[in-house]
Amino acid sequence: MRWEYENLPYWGGEVDVCINSWTLSNGLWLDADVDGLVDWLLEHQQDDGGWNCEWVDGSRVSSSFHSTLNALIGLLDYQIRTGDAARVAKARSEGEEYLLARDLFRRRSSGEPFDDRVFVLFHPRRWFYGVLPAADYFRRASQAEAAAPDLRMTEAIESIRGERENDGSWLQGHRLEGDVWFHVDVLPGQPSKWMTFHASRILEWWDGAHPFRPFSAAT
Repeated sequence: MRWEYENLPYWGGEVDVCINSWTLSNGLWLDADVDGLVDWLLEHQQDDGGWNCEWVDGSRVSSSFHSTLNALIGLLDYQIRTGDAARVAKARSEGEEYLLARDLFRRRSSGEPFDDRVFVLFHPRRWFYGVLPAADYFRRASQAEAAAPDLRMTEAIESIRGERENDGSWLQGHRLEGDVWFHVDVLPGQPSKWMTFHASRILEWWDGAHPFRPFSAAT
């Protein structure tokens, strides 16, 4: 089994951060030898602490929200599966700080959301970034390490809370482009069991550490 890209061995990955991150997670689940992918992600972390799939085109400083979240998920999966926290601790800490310093959604240059769709809730995640999968990563990470949630996520968390319907459900926000064998969730605008599961779990984790109070940007 090999990649279309230069016929590289499948479990060795290729040149795309997001693809390699997903391959790492899938390989861990299937007990494949994917240690080389961990090395690859550590070697391709950028100077600002994040990752960017465009490194192959010369990017060395400006990271991507999408690539950084995918890399962090793969490295956390490795840590949880193997127990080898020390190997990935520094890289994960720097990648997390890249997102937290931006409140999970802001451009450092302007303070504005980096993408108009960042607050749209959707499932499945695939490569695309949003506040819901980012918050779910930090939920898993804090539980794995018995650490308190970082308050810099407050505005992102409250945006998720604000999308809850009166009946307690959350709606599917949009479907990502691309061919699929079949859709695993409802059409946009419809109540989603997956969205409701993920959002409810995030709020339960957050409120357990930070009892809910109305959010104000001025506080």
